[in-house]
Amino acid sequence: MNKKVAITLSSTALALVLGACGSTSSSSTATTAASSSTNWATATSAQAGGGMSALIAAAKKEGSLNVIALPPGWANYGQLISSFEKKYGITITSENPNGSSAQELAALKAEKGTSKEPDVVDVGPSFALLGASQGLFSPYKVAEWSQIPSNSKDAAGNWYYDYGGYISIGYNASAFGSNPPTSFASLLQPQYKGAVALDGNPTSAGAAFGAVYAASLANGGSLSNIQPGLNYFKKLAAAGNFVPVQSSPAVIESGQIKVNIDWDYLNAAYAIATKGKVNWKVFVPSNGQYASYYAQAISANAPHPAAARLWEEYLYSAAGQNLYLKGLARPILLPAMQTAGTVNSTYLSLLPTVTGQPQFPTGSQLSAAQALVANQWPSITG
Repeated sequence: MNKKVAITLSSTALALVLGACGSTSSSSTATTAASSSTNWATATSAQAGGGMSALIAAAKKEGSLNVIALPPGWANYGQLISSFEKKYGITITSENPNGSSAQELAALKAEKGTSKEPDVVDVGPSFALLGASQGLFSPYKVAEWSQIPSNSKDAAGNWYYDYGGYISIGYNASAFGSNPPTSFASLLQPQYKGAVALDGNPTSAGAAFGAVYAASLANGGSLSNIQPGLNYFKKLAAAGNFVPVQSSPAVIESGQIKVNIDWDYLNAAYAIATKGKVNWKVFVPSNGQYASYYAQAISANAPHPAAARLWEEYLYSAAGQNLYLKGLARPILLPAMQTAGTVNSTYLSLLPTVTGQPQFPTGSQLSAAQALVANQWPSITG
């Protein structure tokens, strides 16, 4: 899945003082000894290496971290990077910020054994499975491991979901008066002629593919059966309601599209970007809840193995997870944080409400769905 540069949000509108993660207190003699003797390249948890203090000391000694494909405006990675650097005094080198998941795995192979090799990757689900099968990742379990749902992580710790979102329907509320869209089915009505767009082509764009999956779930399909979603978009196109226009704030402002089926964090960002110009509303269809998350993994040959592990600990701390939320991405630990009372309610209020735990397709379900979409979509849109 390609990441695209997301809209940079106003820090004034989203101001928050975040708590620190981990301990930065001085290490004891025993901790220092553990830190110097631990092989962090094989440590599967901070505890196994002597604890967080030992990990912090070792990461600071390395002094550097290599990341890849992390656009500053995507999921608030710009602030995540700068806050990590400030907190630990570790310099982050960001390679190919607008790169794809495929390019991330390619970099692990091409730069293997060099000082430039990425220490960590942030990849889509299918690439997490692929990277693990190719032995590209080093197993590691963060302190909050037990709080990550079992369907959102590799049992051995090779990868684990970090943030993502649900397919949502965003719309110009001023265009539809007292009869706004309420579901996928409602978009088949004549009033939506030439109004409905996707964020790209489902044969190549993750958001558009997710829209087809969500439409399938809303029309009697399942994670094993995406066909009803393809049938739905065939009807939408035949009615003249679907328009093949790439969604963006500019086309929303111009009125070229009045409805956009997209990830909730992107539709929510459009609402902020067009505020005062378009009355943009967003909801997640209750009968078509399809979620997709990105996954974190540590390189099996990370040149900075302790810093890589500390980066993961930071991302899965309350501070890191809230910074994802500030970027309008739903952190994987959100339900646990809501229970613990550590979630930032201001950031959460900007996203549409959903209930229940998200379900994700297995690798085989995903592959089958992608193949079907690739085969049928060209004939659906003409």
